[in-house]
Amino acid sequence: MHRRLFPRTLALVALVATVAAADALPATAESPTPAATRLHATIDAVLADPRLAGAQAGVVVVDTATGRTLYDRNGDRRLVPASNTKLLTSTAALALLGPGHRFGTDVLTDGRRRAGLVSGNLYLRGGGDPTMLAADYDALAAQVAGSGVRMVTGNLVADDTRYDATRLGPEWAWDDESYYYAAQVSALTLAPDTDYDAGTVIVRAAPAGKAGAPPVVTMTPPNGYLRIDNRAETVADGETTLSFERTHGGNTIVVTGRIAAGAAAVSDWMTVGEPTGYAADVFRDALRRHGVRVLGRTVPGRATPADATPVARHDSMTLAELLVPFLKLSNNGHAEVLTKEIGRVVSGSGSWPVGLAAISEYVADTGVDTGVLRQLDGSGLSRRNLIPAGEFVALLTAVRREPWFDTWYAALPIAGNPDRLVGGTLRSRMRDTPAADNVHAKTGSLTGVSGLSGYATDADGRLLAFSVVFNNHLTSSVKGLEDQIAIALASYRDSDGGSARATPPVAPEAPRVPEGRECSWVKPIVC
Repeated sequence: MHRRLFPRTLALVALVATVAAADALPATAESPTPAATRLHATIDAVLADPRLAGAQAGVVVVDTATGRTLYDRNGDRRLVPASNTKLLTSTAALALLGPGHRFGTDVLTDGRRRAGLVSGNLYLRGGGDPTMLAADYDALAAQVAGSGVRMVTGNLVADDTRYDATRLGPEWAWDDESYYYAAQVSALTLAPDTDYDAGTVIVRAAPAGKAGAPPVVTMTPPNGYLRIDNRAETVADGETTLSFERTHGGNTIVVTGRIAAGAAAVSDWMTVGEPTGYAADVFRDALRRHGVRVLGRTVPGRATPADATPVARHDSMTLAELLVPFLKLSNNGHAEVLTKEIGRVVSGSGSWPVGLAAISEYVADTGVDTGVLRQLDGSGLSRRNLIPAGEFVALLTAVRREPWFDTWYAALPIAGNPDRLVGGTLRSRMRDTPAADNVHAKTGSLTGVSGLSGYATDADGRLLAFSVVFNNHLTSSVKGLEDQIAIALASYRDSDGGSARATPPVAPEAPRVPEGRECSWVKPIVC
């Protein structure tokens, strides 16, 4: 018995001796400074908050100049990243498409033209542009009329074949289908305003002139593609309880609830089923206004013949410009269009699988270990995405060498900056702290998921890359904990002496939004 235990005893003695010897070694250049020890203790104290009880947390901080890791808690743990996923999609888009990339929308004809008559079809060919407005379709119609076309004997063909016909991302929740942050993706689409939420319509309900009558419901842009089922009522007084929902698989928007006479109108942004037909409907109305008559039907989903003759064209803003509404407002539709556009440009197939494969190849080239993550959409709306915080930081560190880095860095939301297209989803967070106008980072939100990944410039002027990802918390928001970590990084000075104080900094209260939503997803915008 003693003979069997003896080797284990010797091994234990040797281990204790080794640890003691290591403790006795003099400090090296890799030993943490008192300031780094204090930063460690501060972040540990934030993560000990009761709101994270039973939750998972991945936090990594790296000095981008030296590559030195200042903090790592579960940095290799795969977590659902929500909209932090857009960091991979946006950097790959810049690298593979280029900052100057534009989307084109064309009008062509395959018919013979004689005077103002086109004997054939008119094609509206989508190039994926998520920024097309009703005014842009009107301008295209004006170009068609300006070319002398007055009548088309054939059909108006809506060509959305640049991308595949899969409209919704994998594992997107069915009960999100009505809401504009889960809009269907098409190469031919339409946005109702300059937030550029493609594939959506704004529905507005105002009280009628008398109690008992239904409210007055309108749509922006006006169209004949969607139908309103108005079941709501104007009442003499009381709280407004209006709600809007698009029927599953259809394009009827049901309005229910009550609105008081004299109350302010209520608006909501709703998705459109098959946005190709929506864009074609608005364009056809524009043609009519400009005196161009199409005798045939509107036919969706057919490719334009290779020998068709161009009649009109609209080019989008550049990708560098699109990054601002995309990243500042966490626009899911932009992420998904860019994923499919990457697939089309790189491999000739505008689909999620092909685009995601190209994104994966790019981020792997930067040094991200793609073998330890899973990305299934461009925006992060899918809960099957799994990305460790450490891989976000690897990407954030690597892309500093890219020629477009300054453009991308400026497009990230900036903490505490009140300008909506500067501060973005961080405009109401970390105000009047060292992180304000300092931290550039991407937010992320789903129910039970929250993340903040980006950069903080510390008090010594060094650029720190960080990623904070929380999963499985039951409290409605843990944004304040993310903010405390970001403020601590912005305040960090490596030369500071003193004790290892572990008091987290105070973070101003973040705006309250429905659980699982980005603040920019709540219309009217709350951040």
